[in-house]
Amino acid sequence: MQLAEALIERADLQKRIEQLRSRIAANARYQEGEEPDEDAAALLAEAEQAVDALEVLLARINATNASTVLASGDTVTALLARRDALRLRHSLVTGAADATAGGGGGYRQLRSELRTFAALPTAELRSRADALAKELRELDATIQRSNWEVALLEPTD
Repeated sequence: MQLAEALIERADLQKRIEQLRSRIAANARYQEGEEPDEDAAALLAEAEQAVDALEVLLARINATNASTVLASGDTVTALLARRDALRLRHSLVTGAADATAGGGGGYRQLRSELRTFAALPTAELRSRADALAKELRELDATIQRSNWEVALLEPTD
């Protein structure tokens, strides 16, 4: 199994667990004289099995990411950390640019109203955000490519 397939399976398991959680909550209590639509105990057992499978899969994914060294010399784990940091940095810079742009800061109805000014260079921030977005896209493509090229490590028992 390729790493990308394991990531798809991880997402499916996570969705399944959330669906089961919702169904358990909906069937955990019922009124006297009625029966619940589903057996909450069976749903809970099924959810616990899915969590066990997810735990094994996550361990394999993490071990694979930590041991896979790409052509750049970085592990997949290091690239994932870099991607998270880039996403956060992009969000910060974009938020700052949006805040400096404001809502027509130079417009005043009366001469007595105070004018507002940008404390940061909006155009520079937008340019920096574009560069970060490009770097993020390129890094994400590298990670996605490696996910399809790398085989998932076998479980260690």
